[in-house]
Amino acid sequence: MRGPNLSNDDRHKIGCYLFENSKDGKPVRGSMNFLSAKYQVDRKIIFEVWRVAKRQRENGDSLQLNSRIKGKKGRETLEVPIDRILATPMGERGSLMAFGEAIGVSATTIFNWAKQGKLRSHTSALHSSLTDENMFNRLIFTLSKLSYDRISNSLKFKDMGNIVHIDEKWFYITQDGAKFFLLSEEIYPYRHCQSKSFITKVMFMAAVSRPIYDGDGNLLFDGKIGIFPFTFQDPAKRRSKNRPAGTLETKSVASINKQVTKDMLINKMIPAIHSKWPASMSKEIIIQQDNAKPHIKGNDLDFLMAANSNGFNISLTQQPPNSPDLNVLDLGFFNSIQSLQTKKRASTVDKLVSNVLEAWDEEPAQCLSDVWLSLKACMLEIIKLKGHNNYKVPHLKKKAQTLAGTLPRNLVADEAIVRECLTHLHVNGKDANLDEISVPLALTNPI
Repeated sequence: MRGPNLSNDDRHKIGCYLFENSKDGKPVRGSMNFLSAKYQVDRKIIFEVWRVAKRQRENGDSLQLNSRIKGKKGRETLEVPIDRILATPMGERGSLMAFGEAIGVSATTIFNWAKQGKLRSHTSALHSSLTDENMFNRLIFTLSKLSYDRISNSLKFKDMGNIVHIDEKWFYITQDGAKFFLLSEEIYPYRHCQSKSFITKVMFMAAVSRPIYDGDGNLLFDGKIGIFPFTFQDPAKRRSKNRPAGTLETKSVASINKQVTKDMLINKMIPAIHSKWPASMSKEIIIQQDNAKPHIKGNDLDFLMAANSNGFNISLTQQPPNSPDLNVLDLGFFNSIQSLQTKKRASTVDKLVSNVLEAWDEEPAQCLSDVWLSLKACMLEIIKLKGHNNYKVPHLKKKAQTLAGTLPRNLVADEAIVRECLTHLHVNGKDANLDEISVPLALTNPI
């Protein structure tokens, strides 16, 4: 029987037991077998402990029965070659094998360093290119959303309850390279399409506003104005096994031009705002959109006629160029909708549209409210970087704070940094907007 190695304490107990149960310098019959069974070790090990203990007793020494087995040392770990890593281009750090070859170690070593926290993986997001003028516009736009709060004596973001963000997004009927978790013996799913270059897709235009809650946290308005597909009905020209000729088929609008977006805005989006906008809120509404070429300007006569009906005064404005991080749909809400939509199977355009609309309805208002808070956090980063977009979207631990009841509804800007930004704009000749920005902030114009 070969059991585990005895601890030093067990060896001492065995030695004491054998001396207590010995006669004429020999252990009593059966004691060796008893200890072997008790400690689950070979009888020879018990005998070796007795031999060492007996010799020490005969020499008048105290019992020192510690094991002579050294602790496990293992292979010597390689030190992380910091200088070599810093000298390695990012293009050679994309995989374990390529990175290992570049610095002269194995891929396993790279993996172990990452597991030990000595290296970390990073997914590099592709940011929009910004000119100096873009950064000035982003900074001015962000500063204009701040105001002085007399109660807390701090700079906070405006309510922004009258702002509606609109944007477009393609939703696909399926994804190339979808990931699934399977049992070890489960057959992998077979997915196919005629061409991966032409996967069926539909563009949608969505509009959202900030959700409204009362003082007790009860939801008054979910902020979801609507999401509408760019589709049309077309009769089938030929019969097939799926339908006879002449059957109306839903098809995606292939070319989204200015006239198409204008019709969507006037015939779908504005009526949705009129019908869903809370009666208790101001009807002075600002629609914010990006600078895509198919978008109309705010001075379009047809738009103004529709926007100023039913007692509403709706204006249209463009967000700063190359700034998807200043629109809540691009910032995160579209991703939330898509994560729900991809869970549902679709084989036709009608089913894809239905899945997107279901995902839109299923998305809770709290998610949209969280994205609005993330928008304010991004604006703070833009202020700190004076208009640049070289930042990671801040993680506010919103779920944990919601459970703890500590989630803030607004964020505070550092007054010293805001003053630096005003000075930065003045030094670079951007004085036209300084009065408009500094007055709501209760700050002195640096001019």
